[in-house]
Amino acid sequence: MRPTRSQHLESPPRRSHGFTLVELLVVIAIIGVLVSLLLPAVQAAREAARRIKCANNLKQLGLAVQNYHDALNVFPASGIVDTSTPKYSPRSGKMFSWIALTLPFSEQTALHSQIDFGKPALNQTDAVLRAQPPYVVCPSDGAKGRYFQSADLTNNRSLAKGNYAAFVSPYHIDDQARFPGALTSHISHASQNIAVDGTSNTLLASEVLTRAQPTDQRGVWLLPWAGSSQISVDMHPVGDFAYEPPATPNPPPAHAYKADPASVSLAQPPNNQGPNLDMIYDCAEPADAQIKRMPCNAVVASSASDYLSAAPRSRHPGGVNAVYVDGHYGFLNNSIDPIALAYLVSIHDGEVVQP
Repeated sequence: MRPTRSQHLESPPRRSHGFTLVELLVVIAIIGVLVSLLLPAVQAAREAARRIKCANNLKQLGLAVQNYHDALNVFPASGIVDTSTPKYSPRSGKMFSWIALTLPFSEQTALHSQIDFGKPALNQTDAVLRAQPPYVVCPSDGAKGRYFQSADLTNNRSLAKGNYAAFVSPYHIDDQARFPGALTSHISHASQNIAVDGTSNTLLASEVLTRAQPTDQRGVWLLPWAGSSQISVDMHPVGDFAYEPPATPNPPPAHAYKADPASVSLAQPPNNQGPNLDMIYDCAEPADAQIKRMPCNAVVASSASDYLSAAPRSRHPGGVNAVYVDGHYGFLNNSIDPIALAYLVSIHDGEVVQP
């Protein structure tokens, strides 16, 4: 039977113009590849912005120190502690950090007015202890909302964490009376001879990291403790003599500092991972601290571990932000020569090191 005319005129079935499953999967795969290629660039751009913010915070802290000096003709103490003891003892006296002292010069007059400096830091109100001024937090770390709380160390009081600390010694933090940095506690701040090396060649402060671990003291901006608001290089001096406090004067005079090349491997350059670690009062969950690239040991009285030390640390690739006494910004690479770093911190060495 021959087809009718109408059957000859019928149009062929139209093909659908939608994506097939295979085509859709190919498109998704291509998009995934493009995203994977773009993501590192986006992350790098975000980190660059965060790093700039962190640097600006440090510049603000440096300016606060300068304004403090201009107003009072002295540099702020690294910490308000008992200076009748020969060595620096962070858990003595009123325990206020240099950051607390410079609050009025960082547009934080309201917070400064809430502090009763006649009482120890740990006896302040919760509003003071838990305060977290924006310029003490680096967005690269995530310290915002992190607090330090310990039954033994803070009587269960909760203190806010931040990300900046002063270089107080080229050696140990508790030896800042002998070998001081730009900010120290035991010598007259009006007579500090920073001009020996020049304010543009003397480091003032850098960055520190925090952990979510509540008993880790690092980053607590209000307290003048190791890794909280103070750091050092742990570059041993020539002779590294055992300290014997003199009968007079007390506190002792600062000593000329000369780095011992034999102790380079024991120093604390930026983001140090050992063998010397941050020496703090409670190194809780040390394995987690190592994973977070913040290795630590707990101080043990009357032992080889009875000293205080902490390295500058950051989440920035390759190093840490830093500010000098004259207020200019710099970046310290993880690979910096520890001897050069120590001389940039020390104010009694006579060695001029270009930053």
